[in-house]
Amino acid sequence: MIVLAGASASGKTEVAKVLAKKYHIEKVITTTTRPKRIHEVDGVDYFFISNEEFLKKIQDGDFVEYTEYNGHYYGSSKDQISSNKCIVIDPKGMTAYRHLNDKRIVIFFLDSLEKTRYKRMLERGDDEEKAHSRIIHDRIAFNEEQVKDVDYHIDSEHNNIDEVADLVYKTYKDHLSKNS
Repeated sequence: MIVLAGASASGKTEVAKVLAKKYHIEKVITTTTRPKRIHEVDGVDYFFISNEEFLKKIQDGDFVEYTEYNGHYYGSSKDQISSNKCIVIDPKGMTAYRHLNDKRIVIFFLDSLEKTRYKRMLERGDDEEKAHSRIIHDRIAFNEEQVKDVDYHIDSEHNNIDEVADLVYKTYKDHLSKNS
C-alpha cells in the first residue's frame, strides 16, 4: 500500500491520480459521515455512513485513523489496507499507518519548497490568504520530527507529476520485493 503524505500543493493528489491511471493503483476509499454530494457515489468516492455507525466502528477498532472536520467524521478503515492501493494522508494519519508496522505499507513524503507550493496554490485558484494560512499550518504539521519516520522522501520540486509518480511506483515495487 502506498501512503502519500506532504504539505499542501506538494502533488499528493495528482500523483495518486497518475498512479491510478498509469499503474492501476486503486484509491483507498475512506469513510465519512458527511452528506453525499450530488455527483458522488457511495463506495466509490467515500463510504457514507451515519454518525452512529461511525462511532460504533471507532469503538470496534475498525479504523487505522480518523478525524472530525467541519462537524463530520472521516476515517480510513483497516479493511482497506491492501497491496496496490494508495491513500493521501495528513501527518496524524501518516503516524497511525506507521504504527501498524505492516511491511505492505510504504510511506512517501513529497517534498517541495514553500514558495513553489504557494505558487501552485495560487495557480489552482486558492485564495491568497488561505494559501498563506496553509503554508503556516504546514510548517508545524510537517516539521522535521513529524516526517523522520517516512520510508522515502521524494522531490516534487524538481520533477513533474508523471516523474514523481513513476519514481514512487518504482520505489514501492523495489521496496516490496526487498521486504517480502
